[in-house]
Amino acid sequence: MRSATFRSMGTDVSVLGPIHPAFDDAVATVRRRFAAEDERFSRFRTDSELTTVNRAAGTRTPVSDGFGDVLAAALEAARATEGAFDPTVHDALLAAGYDRDFDELLAGARGALHPAAVCGRWREIDLRPGALILPAGVHLDLGGIAKGWCADHASADALAAGLPWVLVNAGGDLRITGDAPSLDIAIEDPEATGEELLRTTMRSGALATSSVCKREWDLDAHHVIDPATGAPARTEVIQASVWAPTCAEAEVAATHALFLGVDASRRYPAVLVTHAGEIVVSMETQERAA
Repeated sequence: MRSATFRSMGTDVSVLGPIHPAFDDAVATVRRRFAAEDERFSRFRTDSELTTVNRAAGTRTPVSDGFGDVLAAALEAARATEGAFDPTVHDALLAAGYDRDFDELLAGARGALHPAAVCGRWREIDLRPGALILPAGVHLDLGGIAKGWCADHASADALAAGLPWVLVNAGGDLRITGDAPSLDIAIEDPEATGEELLRTTMRSGALATSSVCKREWDLDAHHVIDPATGAPARTEVIQASVWAPTCAEAEVAATHALFLGVDASRRYPAVLVTHAGEIVVSMETQERAA
């Protein structure tokens, strides 16, 4: 097998595939896809389409087909999860201190914390073909679902470039496409960076992980916002890894699982880790790593 890694969307992106003449071209197409979608969806870029849309809140704004597709998926996810997944948490993330790229937060360039911001206004978004109207005072964050959507499309791009199969891994959220062999996938210990919790095997589909531990920058300050409070969530489950047919779906399910708690194991194929250290598994896994 061959692999390649690059940085995009604020995370490490890895491409794994067979030894094949098309591998380098496939990696180049994946890189181009991630670069293009970062320009479209980044809330940290002043020139992104997302920033343009957020600045125009309250007015009718044209949007690209890809932007409309991801927002439509996000709104459907909000309905399906009864608002646990909420694309209108942008201002709450800023209030929590996530006001710049995560690498800068870790470097100490963190803004002051502010009172929690109101969420839950996704029902007021008027999305139509080629355009949308955000309510005045409402701003979008599409980070997780956009990253998953990008991984899904990048994997399809790699197959179109000639690979028989590919695994695209964007910061631990991955999609396998094509006629892949059985691949060992490690799930990381949420409280021990770089250490393996357990392994599963996959030949298709996607696995996404949501955690209140990984993107944290201060005591009780992390990127998973509870739409009911507008503040960083306090959940029974501290990490949820969930399988789904696509990475965009897995992203939504992993976030939802944090709020469902251990009951998520009855709804999703998942590996859940609780505050008490309990590991709840409802998908096929190998023995826990020593």
